[in-house]
Amino acid sequence: MAGANDSSGIRFNRPASAGRRDNPRVLLPGGIGFFERYLTLWVLLCIVAGIALGRLAPDLATTLDRMAVTVDGAPVISIPIAICLFFMMYPIMAKIDFAEVLQAGRSLRPVLLTLVVNWAIKPFTMYALATFFLGSLFLPLIGPDAVDRVSMPLGVNLEAGQAYGAGTVVLQEGVKMLEVPLWRSYLAGCILLGIAPCTAMVLVWGHLARGNAGHTLVMVAINSLTMLVLYGALGGLLLGMGRLPVPWRALLLSIAVYVALPLVAGTVSQRWIVRSFGRAWFEERFLRWLQPVTIMALLATLVLLFSFKGDTIVANPLTILWIAIPLFVQTVLIFALTYLLAKLLGFTYEDAAPSAMIGASNHFEVAIATAAMLYGLGSGAALATVVGVLIEVPVMLMLVRVCLRTQAWFPGGDTAPTLPH
Repeated sequence: MAGANDSSGIRFNRPASAGRRDNPRVLLPGGIGFFERYLTLWVLLCIVAGIALGRLAPDLATTLDRMAVTVDGAPVISIPIAICLFFMMYPIMAKIDFAEVLQAGRSLRPVLLTLVVNWAIKPFTMYALATFFLGSLFLPLIGPDAVDRVSMPLGVNLEAGQAYGAGTVVLQEGVKMLEVPLWRSYLAGCILLGIAPCTAMVLVWGHLARGNAGHTLVMVAINSLTMLVLYGALGGLLLGMGRLPVPWRALLLSIAVYVALPLVAGTVSQRWIVRSFGRAWFEERFLRWLQPVTIMALLATLVLLFSFKGDTIVANPLTILWIAIPLFVQTVLIFALTYLLAKLLGFTYEDAAPSAMIGASNHFEVAIATAAMLYGLGSGAALATVVGVLIEVPVMLMLVRVCLRTQAWFPGGDTAPTLPH
């Protein structure tokens, strides 16, 4: 999952590459940090803080939400969220050394497997599972008549009462909104998670599982670049299948703002800092300073998100459970599928473990940002992406332990049942 998590409290070491296949000089996390280890707790505290903010200072939350860049009268980019999301993504991108990571790309089979799972399988299983659980099994619990009001798609100009997809245009305090079934709003958030493969926290999971760091870094770089092309295309396709608004212009703009901009900033600043101060200073001083930045920006974003969804959570606290179940099933399913295929294809354990981890985890920062941009900070879609953060760490730690206990299944693997520190 996700980018933000690799940047707080993680010590980076330079591993020796001698005798290790496809392992270039990389910035390798030395272990899961304090913030990452207790991320679920911080998210729960953010839920409480956000609900309290929404109830005690509703005008403040509303004012922050209205600080946005508008196009044709429609809010397109929330300025507070854009700032938070930039600081989530920038430290992740600054750690990627694309020139050196390319050296690890000589082993094509693990790369191809990861690409196929991430982009040809995972988005569609997420759509199917979310539709089944939220649109069928849990629909009586969510409420068949429950609705959510989301932002109008950028460039769409309809009058109140007109239909658009599964929604209807309504006026809310003089602003046109699209009223859609609540479960479909949750579905949108799940879709945005399903098409956002992990591009950073997987460095931690791969390291804890004793995987091939070179392969992991290759996939971080490739996924970051592939998202620029496929995130919008798959998002538009699956959102359209779900009869949800397909805001193509906003999708492309969100990719530019939340992926391309920090990617360019991270790459350019890394090269400038290394050239001006040296790589040792960059790795030992600059990255250490960046460690808490991403997680703090993420937590600030979550407080804002929950300040708008507090009433929904208080009225129906089981909402998070209904959303978490399909996300949990999806994570375990994709992990098991990738891990099994890696075994059938004869991968070593060092390649199999990170391949499965990359497929299982999500880049929730981009998903949160895109949901907030497309549908609004207070939408059910934004809430669904936040649930992805809530379950990410405990589920992925569970899967790390599964990997460690099954090393003997693979050629040359040793049984190592304990989680490294």
